[in-house]
Amino acid sequence: MTAPSAGVPAHLRPRLDFCVGWLRERGHEVVIGDCIDSPGVTSASAPDRAAELTAMLCDPAIAAVVPPWGGELAVEILPHVDFDAIAAAEPTWLVGYSDTSTLLTSLTLLTATATVHGHNLMDTPYRLPAGQLPWYEVVAQPAGAAIEQSPAARVRSAAAGFDRWEDGPEMAASTEYTLDEPTDGWRLLDGDALDIEGRLIGGCIEVLGPLAGSRYGDLGVLPGAESDGLIVYVEASDDIALNIARHLWSMRLAGWFTHARAVMVGRTHATDSPRFTQLDAVRSALGDLEVPVVLDVDCGHVVPACALVNGALARLRVGPGGAGLTQRCV
Repeated sequence: MTAPSAGVPAHLRPRLDFCVGWLRERGHEVVIGDCIDSPGVTSASAPDRAAELTAMLCDPAIAAVVPPWGGELAVEILPHVDFDAIAAAEPTWLVGYSDTSTLLTSLTLLTATATVHGHNLMDTPYRLPAGQLPWYEVVAQPAGAAIEQSPAARVRSAAAGFDRWEDGPEMAASTEYTLDEPTDGWRLLDGDALDIEGRLIGGCIEVLGPLAGSRYGDLGVLPGAESDGLIVYVEASDDIALNIARHLWSMRLAGWFTHARAVMVGRTHATDSPRFTQLDAVRSALGDLEVPVVLDVDCGHVVPACALVNGALARLRVGPGGAGLTQRCV
């Protein structure tokens, strides 16, 4: 475990300790790096964070690197990460979401290594509903196995907020999400049904929008992008709708959806702008792409969330009979 973006402040250390203990109780050996505390916005300097992440991803004794959470400035470390060394090493899983998308997507594109847009370390002990798998079960699947994920019947509402882990030992050891809002599952922006395959790639809009057009965000280099087509997933954290629209347009103009056979848009509690909603943002940038757009997908910042494998060959199904996503690491 290392924190390539934000570190863990002292008042949340009990939650971190609980999560590490929870994994150890289940037989996992957990190595904690030096870049983990919170002296500022980030856990350490950009070169130090990059060096520790690179070393862990190149260490044959480490099976997965799972940051405690995202943050704000993972982008700082991209010029310092040794992607060539990582590409030459035995593959190691990188897991997370939010600002960690900066690294997940870049790593998959630059090294052709699968990564998991899933749950961070601080969320790992939470129990997921039927139809969704935690990251530690996904990464344990053998190559070629079918990884099935499906919509959640209930999610955590915006009003419920986040668990305050600092409010005593009981909260620090919480393992049950508050899922107080029923859902209508995944739905199409336009149309009635789809059944389509493609290579899965995507992540958090706010951090990937700025990478579009750079070597760290060029979807065209993903193996199979043209031959297999892409299923691109995007999800908004907390930016206002007008900013999300601008980011999505940046991604579109940089070619993010050129090979897309479908686009999955994550459920979000991000705020609307005056006279312009998050749905308007999606319609503005994606509405005339002439590819199916699936809304309210369980990925990212609204829990519970599916674990999505960047680079996996996926089959996406949405229709009157239900919805689902099958992923295979092939």
